[in-house]
Amino acid sequence: MASEDRADLLWGSREKPARPARLALTVDRIAAAAIEVADAEGMASVSMQQVAGRLDVTKMALYRHVASKAELVAVMIESAVGEPPDLRAVPGGWRPRLVRWADLMRETWQRHPWLPAATTGERVTGPREVGWTESAVAVLEGTGLDGGERMDAVFLLSGHIRNTQSVATAGTQPWTAQKQLRTILHEHRDRFPALHEAAQSTNGAPRDNGWEFGLNRILDGLEVLMRARDSGAAR
Repeated sequence: MASEDRADLLWGSREKPARPARLALTVDRIAAAAIEVADAEGMASVSMQQVAGRLDVTKMALYRHVASKAELVAVMIESAVGEPPDLRAVPGGWRPRLVRWADLMRETWQRHPWLPAATTGERVTGPREVGWTESAVAVLEGTGLDGGERMDAVFLLSGHIRNTQSVATAGTQPWTAQKQLRTILHEHRDRFPALHEAAQSTNGAPRDNGWEFGLNRILDGLEVLMRARDSGAAR
């Protein structure tokens, strides 16, 4: 199906006319069932057959609402991300608002660990997903950053959320298992002296895969740029 048709599915009305026998089956119900499968078993387990079985309908019944696996994934994403946040009530200006936005997005991706991988690549995005970007870009209005910089800042922040969440979900980085890391590095300290010294200096404190550190460094960098713009304008 053409990308324009998938866009219509996300952006158009969900109020599709249906015959009485099929009124109970909706795009939202299909998305919810697919999300249950993905949350429990991973995206690799999501199939039209699996979702149909969970809804106790035939696979052909699903195809009347979503024409392909790509469409199914698109409506799953749009449903899972939820409504974008209204950050205007968060006190303190742009920085605490962006922190709140990042925390909310991270929580969403923690609830649905398949989202980081599913939201990559060229694809059609829906109004909820676009709305999340809109809410963050709006926070940076009036900060001295131009439009392109505001969008770049949000994409940079999104990338940090994606990277830290992907690492936490995959569990492939050795520093997610601190005791094992310290043991291995102690045994091979001559080969990895810098890592050994760094691991020892943490004193066993739990790490968060760079989440807090990276978030603050990104925001610090934005703040430096904003102050430089203010200074230039004052001169």
